[in-house]
Amino acid sequence: MRPTEQLKEEHKAIKLMLKVLEAVCTRLENKEVIPEGHFEKIIEFIKVFANKCHHGKEEDLLFPALEEAGIPKEGGPIGVMLMEHDTGRSYVKGMSESIVSKDFNKFIENSRGYIELLNQHIDKEDNILYMMADMHLSSSKQEELLKQFERVERERISAGKHEEFHELIHHLKEVYLE
Repeated sequence: MRPTEQLKEEHKAIKLMLKVLEAVCTRLENKEVIPEGHFEKIIEFIKVFANKCHHGKEEDLLFPALEEAGIPKEGGPIGVMLMEHDTGRSYVKGMSESIVSKDFNKFIENSRGYIELLNQHIDKEDNILYMMADMHLSSSKQEELLKQFERVERERISAGKHEEFHELIHHLKEVYLE
């Protein structure tokens, strides 16, 4: 397995959570009650799985490796991805704040901004940036990145948490999408 394949698998989980988040927004617009714990679990998934772990692998490991391989950060695709990560974090902050204040219109606004951003972002990574990585990174560098990815998972989300997140996604999929 290449590092980009692992990241693409993580994208599938993130995209499924984005669909759940869209369904939550639609239910809120229809004045349906969302169990309070669901908001927290969705935000935790985004902050820990998507941001700390997935984006951490990209920002701390993949992007620097791409820079070493000659792909520019400034004025190039890496810089765009980093900017989009920051924009996404702003949306998530707005989502978190709106849950605390019970401002569901603000929650919907930030959620939809995040959903749109991330869907486009993932498409660019899967179809442009990761292809560049596969072409420019040697086999040995890719193996090294995979080992470093494992370390990031252990250190940032701890043993068993990855599986917990997949169970959460499956549960929320049943609640909101089936």
